[in-house]
Amino acid sequence: MVVIIMLFKNRIDAGERLGELLSPYKGEDVIVYALPRGGVILGRVIADSLDAPLSLLFIKKIGHPLNPEYGICAIGEHGEMVCNDYEVEGLEGSWLAEASLKAKDEIKRQRLTYIGNSTQPDPRGKVVILVDDGIATGLSMIAAIKDMKERGPKKILVAIPVIPFDTARRLKSMCDDIVSVKVDSYYLGAVGMYYMNFDQVSDEEVILALKRGDGDI
Repeated sequence: MVVIIMLFKNRIDAGERLGELLSPYKGEDVIVYALPRGGVILGRVIADSLDAPLSLLFIKKIGHPLNPEYGICAIGEHGEMVCNDYEVEGLEGSWLAEASLKAKDEIKRQRLTYIGNSTQPDPRGKVVILVDDGIATGLSMIAAIKDMKERGPKKILVAIPVIPFDTARRLKSMCDDIVSVKVDSYYLGAVGMYYMNFDQVSDEEVILALKRGDGDI
């Protein structure tokens, strides 16, 4: 019999636990960058715990045409598209091109909805903490790291509640450190399996989380 122990009550609980692990960075020149939408809830909690500004890093997953929840590519607002080469090998190039355009349109919609014309802080020379509510394939975070590296931060940390062991090893080679409550060698296959409450985050919840911080973007 397999016993599944859910690690987190909800995203706020996960953010609080990550905030404790990140406490050594309190007082440093830190910017917390959350990936919308789910990552923003954790990002708000972490930013508050570190007395750091919260900003957004717009990354969009591209799901397989037969299973949209299974990410096969991810694309950032400024960076290149990152794909699982094995999964996209048999797909029509026209489908992938159309999917990437739709992903970019969603990024534009999110930016307009969440921050409008506001200017985000410059990460150059800062300690940057990239936050999401979980990782499966890791493609979104790989795209996030590549996007952020182009902006010249002093250090890039990835803060994630739970992450598969192989994905953690891959990401660790791309950034300065991985901060996680659990690196799982026997990943359960879906982020929501580790949460008691993993409801989809709405645009309104993202906007509210951003408004709770004075001076945040």
